[in-house]
Formats: sequence, structure tokens, C-alpha cells
Amino acid sequence: MPISRDEIKTRAARFAASHWKDETSEQKRANGFIREFLNVFGIDQADDIGCFENAALREKGHGRMDYFAPRMIVIEMKSRGANLDDALKQLQDYVLHLPADQITDHLMVSDFENILYFHRTTAIKKVFLTKDLLQHIHLFSHLAGFDIPVREDTITVNVQAAEKMAKLHDALYKIGYKGHALEVYLVRLLFCMFANDTLIFPKDAFLRYVQSSAESGIDLCSRLYRLFKILNTPDNERGVHTGGELAEFLYINGGLFEEDLPLEEFDKNMRSALLECMANFDWSEVSPAVFGSMFQGVMDANARRELGAHYTSEENILKLINPLFMDALRAEFAKAKNSPAKLDALHDTISRLKFLDPACGCGNFLIIAYRELRLLEMEIIKKKIPKAHTGQLHLDIAPLRKVSIEQFFGIELEDFPCQIARAGLWLTEHQMNQRLSAEYGVNFAQFPLGKGARIVCGNALRMDWASIVPRDALAYIMGNPPFVGSKFMSDEQREDIGNTILNEKGEQTKGAGVVDYVAAWYYKAAQFMYARMQGALCAAFVSTNSITQGEQVAAVWKPLFEKFGICIHFAWRTFKWSNEAKGKAAVHCVIIGFGTGANGEKVIFDSDEKIAAKNINPYLVDAVDVFIESRGTPLCAVPDTGIGNKPIDGGNYLFTEEEKNEFLRKEPQAEKWFRPWIGSDEFINGYRRYCLWLGDCSPAELKQMPEAMKRIEAVRQFRLASKSAPTRKIADTPRRFHVENMPNTDYIVVPRVSSEKRRYIPIGFISPDILASDAVHIIPNAALYHFGILTSSVHMAWVRVVCGRLEMRYRYSKDIVYNNFPW
Repeated sequence: MPISRDEIKTRAARFAASHWKDETSEQKRANGFIREFLNVFGIDQADDIGCFENAALREKGHGRMDYFAPRMIVIEMKSRGANLDDALKQLQDYVLHLPADQITDHLMVSDFENILYFHRTTAIKKVFLTKDLLQHIHLFSHLAGFDIPVREDTITVNVQAAEKMAKLHDALYKIGYKGHALEVYLVRLLFCMFANDTLIFPKDAFLRYVQSSAESGIDLCSRLYRLFKILNTPDNERGVHTGGELAEFLYINGGLFEEDLPLEEFDKNMRSALLECMANFDWSEVSPAVFGSMFQGVMDANARRELGAHYTSEENILKLINPLFMDALRAEFAKAKNSPAKLDALHDTISRLKFLDPACGCGNFLIIAYRELRLLEMEIIKKKIPKAHTGQLHLDIAPLRKVSIEQFFGIELEDFPCQIARAGLWLTEHQMNQRLSAEYGVNFAQFPLGKGARIVCGNALRMDWASIVPRDALAYIMGNPPFVGSKFMSDEQREDIGNTILNEKGEQTKGAGVVDYVAAWYYKAAQFMYARMQGALCAAFVSTNSITQGEQVAAVWKPLFEKFGICIHFAWRTFKWSNEAKGKAAVHCVIIGFGTGANGEKVIFDSDEKIAAKNINPYLVDAVDVFIESRGTPLCAVPDTGIGNKPIDGGNYLFTEEEKNEFLRKEPQAEKWFRPWIGSDEFINGYRRYCLWLGDCSPAELKQMPEAMKRIEAVRQFRLASKSAPTRKIADTPRRFHVENMPNTDYIVVPRVSSEKRRYIPIGFISPDILASDAVHIIPNAALYHFGILTSSVHMAWVRVVCGRLEMRYRYSKDIVYNNFPW
């Protein structure tokens, strides 16, 4: 009788957990390894179907293949540490010289610890640890008699995956699915494709089920409807009509397939899109943590910005969760690993921890945090119950596991990401159960699904977080709140800020109008911590670096420190954003971990450097807590500074050299009204532009210059078309600038934005005949003394710490940098 798929899983898990990982010698144990490997697939007598040490021809002379089963598989064993790619080339040479009726597509090389699989026809190549065989048994399913075609494989989900999912979205949308129904359908199909390749379903069962539909797609919707019903029906409630091809699908539950969806008629394009998603990707290799980045290719770009849907890379997530809690838990494990009582206590501790991501998106942080806890739990279990003592453990290993996805909570504004987060956590749970199975040589899968994580759809800034997770039960708050700058927020988001960042009188805190949207999450987290009655509670968020720079520092952090007693525990200084998503977000981030009161050792991370600190202030330096607030006048007796001229002219008064010469060919009498024009770019890069300054031109002269009059009228119309009332008002005086700042002596120019790569900001004196734009600060009545101080290293040290940034470029400001500088 052919071996069942479940028996293959059990045997694969047992083989993966065996002693082979410690074997080193090819000569001593190669045959035993091969025999046990083939036994996984029901081949009890390897000699019956193949031959050990099979003589073979090669390009140069003769050799021997360690094992050869005609038309089935050829295996080459090497000692540990040997080059598997070289061995594969040797094996390919042998296969090329086999008789045509004996050649096999399936080649395998192993050094006991690793297995390399190669499919000769498709050139698919896989290298994996022997202990991970359970996740890759589909590659050898032909050995058990399952005739499953080998597909083009994609190891990691990349931009192409997002585009495939986007096509699936578009196909569903085109046939009539919209809104919630469309989103639920996409999540279900994602789950089924993942289950298709991860042994939740029998290998390729879902693929075959879709392929069995009519090529026109006309019956696919009804077939999927029946499948979804089966996945939501317990085995004991299924009738006889659920036999046949539906019988191999197990009960999933968890609410994922509970809701009835509209029955829209599918077409050929819809069927093709679904098959293409499965035909080009091996979903077993996908981390559910990157589901969000795949679905970003489906979502509208504008909606992504509005909702802050930036999908953080796993590397950046680990930058947050490791110092927030995993480093400490691993340190506890290192202390406890030789004490059964301490291991039990630590195991109980991590099983009680509760985590909240109040801007969870597609659940990336929750998924990675859960996975890391499960990996730590596995290490604890291995110490408590070594594999050498698990002969009796071919029973249920479920009681060994205590960490649950029910320890994780999330809040997300949109329904669709909520569904992705729930599904992602379930699938991660399955992956971790598979790893536990492989570790102990048993087949363990937890289905039907349990309740799962509690992911709530709603506006986190308008909700009581304690209604989602009890305040005293929560241990950690974490996440990546939306990246929306203060000048880019919607009216609703400004209202969120206004209703969140309040003082004791319920009034909006001073400076709240200049802070980025993310600041509201810091305030809500601090408020939550402050109201907690007992026990430690810590939080950490990924944020745009703007909240640690310029005017935002005092506006964001001063109320947190003074009202809630917040203390920064660790911080990652500015690093460039990176993620797996389509169109990487061009932002620079910080990660800040904080809580109420001191928390032992404080750490600052700067690139790859880890710096112990006595205190971390809001500028992310080891120094006392200070707040540089906006000042209207300089701290010391020095000249005032301000911006240059701000025309608001639609570019009608500004000219390049060529444009000025062309204008003067038409109107040469306008030459005396042209002035050199200089902004940051012109000053730094040494090129000239010109401004047609007509503010001092008499009406009589203007009448003689029709081209200049056209420019004046164009400016007037530009201003009248503005949505800004002040701008429309100055349309009455179109020859004047909105801001006019024209010194009559030499003055200093300081670019408002310049590169952070320079040791010094370019600063210089210019003459009064040159008009400065509002892209520079100007300092009239300045002396060489002032120039010397501004171009000093001490002033640049001040700039680097307190100035705002545009990406990482210096954003020099009057009220924060210049007026607060201690001359």
C-alpha cells in the first residue's frame, strides 16, 4: 500500500531530528544515511529500486555514484564541509553519460548536515539544512509515487510577488468584487496558497483543485465557495457530499472562512491570475512578516501615505524588539539554562507576556515578536527535555508549547491590514509548530485554528487601549506609527493630534501644531504607562528622525518628561529606512525605547556601534535632559537674522542667464531693473540667476516696458488663483514681494538647507546689489567676528545636534539654531 502523506511528514520529522547532523564521514555512514532518507518516502528496500556505488562514465574516465535509482534519483554523499556545488557538477557529469532511458531529473548532494537538491530540466536548485527536510519534502514527492510537477521556484518574496498579487486584486475587482469582500477574498486566497506549500493542505492540493476548474473559469467561483465552506466545517459535521477532492482539506476555523462572500462569475483572466500566483512562487519559503510588503503593491499609493502604511524590514523590526525585550529574555535564558526550576520560571514568564502594537498595519512587528519568542521557547524546551530523552515523546508535543498568539494585540485603522495581520500570525504559528515537529521527530500541526491574536480595527488615537488589553497585563508597546509630517496631515489627523496632546487643563500642549503625526502615539503610550498601577511597562517606536531634531524636540518630549516622567531607555540614532516593500520609503528613522522611570543600563546604537550611556536625552546623546525651544530673538547681543526675499511670483520674476538675455533682446530698457539673485543652490554651487525687481520702478517707466507689464499681470493672476487668502490679498500689489529683505550693506548668507557631508555649512558675505531668496538666511550688519564664529567647529557641533534635518541634510533655522546659540 502506498505511504500516506501524513506518514511521510512524520517520518521526515523523525529523520530530520536524527543523529545525522553530527555525522562527518562520507565513507563510514553514507549508505545508512541514504537508506534512512529513502525510507521517509516509503522505500524500505533501497536495493530493490537502485544500486549503491553504481559504476558510471564521466567526461574523463570512470567513477561511482553513491546511489542511483534509474529515472528516480541520483545521490552523492560528501564529508562534512565539502563543496556541494563541486559535487553537483560531478554528479551532473555522471548523469549526462547515463543511457537515455535511465536519466533522472532529480539530483541530490549531501554532507549529512546539508542537502542540495537540483532539478535537471528546470534548473531549480535548493540548499537547506537536513533538519529542515520536513519543509522541503515536496521536492522528493515523486519517490512516494505522487506525480506532482516541479514548478519554477521563488525563494523570497520580492517586488514581483507584489505585482502578481496586484494582478489577482485587479482580476477580482474587474469581475465585481470591491471593498471588504475583495479584501477578504484576497486574504483567503493568500492563506490557501501558503497552505498549499506548507503542508497545511496536502502538497499542491489547492493548486490541483484550481487546475481542475473549467479553463473558462466559469465554475471556479462556485468551487472556491464550496472549498471555503469545507474549510469552515468541522469534520464531524461534514456530509457525504464533501468527499472526493474536498475530503483532503482539513477544518481551519479561526473565523478566516466564516463569512459568506458574494458569488460573482469568474472568467478566464481571474483563473489565470490565480494560477500564475501559484505557478511562480513557493509560498513555503515566505515569511508572513513580509505579507504587508506584498500587499503594498495592491494598495493605492495615496492611501499608503495617508495611512502611514510603511512596511518595516525584518532587520529594522529586530532593531526594536531585541533591545526592548528579547535581549533581556535571552540573557535570562543564559543564566537559567542549567537550572530546571529557573527554566520553568522563565518559560512561564514569557508565556504571560502581552504585547500591543497600536499601529500594527499588516502585523509585521507582532509576527516577528511572536516568532522570536517561539524560538526562545524552543531553546527552553530543548534544555528541559533533551532529544536523547524523547523516546516516549512520540505522543502529543503540544503541551510543551506555552507561548501563544493570543498574547498579541494590535490596533489598525483599516480592515484589510487587520485581516492580513491575523492570517500572518496564524501562518507563523504553523511554521513554528513545524520547526518544533522537526526538532522532536514528530508531526505536530495545530488545526483547527484557535482564537488567534486580537487585532482591532479602529483609530488608535481615539480609542482607550485598556479596552483592548488590560493595562496591568500588558508588558510591551511597540510598532511603527504612521510617517506623516506636520505640514502634510489631513484635517482628521490634525484633529487626532489636537485631541491627544493635551495639558492638565485639557488644552492643546504648546507646540503641538508643529509635531509630526507619530508624536501622538508617544503621548498615548506615555499616558497609558502613567495610568498603570503596578509593574513595569516599556514601549518602543520606529519614527521619522524629525522628532529628535529642531523645534519638534521640545514640543514632543517636554510634556512627556514633565507630565508623565518618561525616561529614554535605548535609542537607535538616525539610520536610512529600508524595507521589502515596493518603492522603498525615502525617509530617515530613529528607534526610541522609553518607559516611566529608570530602566538600568541605557544604550545608544549608532550604525554598528553600541554605546553605554548614563542618560539619553531627546537629542539622543548621553547628556542631561534639555529642551531647545524656539526663541524670537538671539540669546546674545548679535545681529538679528531672517530669511531673504520671498516673491510668490510663480517664477515670473526669476531668470537664468539665457532667459534674461532673451528678455532683454525684446526689451533692452529693462536691463537696469535686473538684479543678481541668490539662494542656497546658487550660492553653494556657484551659478547665477537673476530677478526682475520692479518694486522701485515708476509707472511712467513701466508703460515703456510691455514685456515687464506682462510679467506683472502674470504674477497678479498667479496670486489671485491661490487657495491662501493672504496670497490673494497681495495680488493687489503684484510688483512687490511677499517678504522683502534687502540690506544696503554687505551681509552674511547662510543656506537654509545644505549637505550633512560637509564639515562646515558654506557661509559667506555678499554685496547689497545681490538679492537673496528665502532659501537662505541673511544677517545684515554682521562683522568678520560673526562670520568667524558661524564657520567654527563649535558652531557646527551645535548645528549637528539641535538643527532640524531634511532627510539628513542640515536645515538651519533662526528660532532654534541661531537664536539659541550661546555665543
